[in-house]
Amino acid sequence: MNIKVEDKLADYLDDEESILLADGFDDAFLGIGRQFGKPFAIYDKERCLRILQETMSEEEANEYFSFNVEGAWVGEKTPIFLEFL
Repeated sequence: MNIKVEDKLADYLDDEESILLADGFDDAFLGIGRQFGKPFAIYDKERCLRILQETMSEEEANEYFSFNVEGAWVGEKTPIFLEFL
């Protein structure tokens, strides 16, 4: 049984806290990071790109991700996309 990210969050966030999740990228979700006490969703950028490449070419996935996902400001709780070095 696959548990959705939303179902796991209640164990890690206080009642007053919330984070924004990136639609369609549950398999790339790494966890929650905090900056100045505020929680943020953290995703593996490479996994996000692989998810997009299931339905589009590598070039299309990179362009789409750059503009519509990583480059989208959706407020103070905008998710973070981690690049491993």
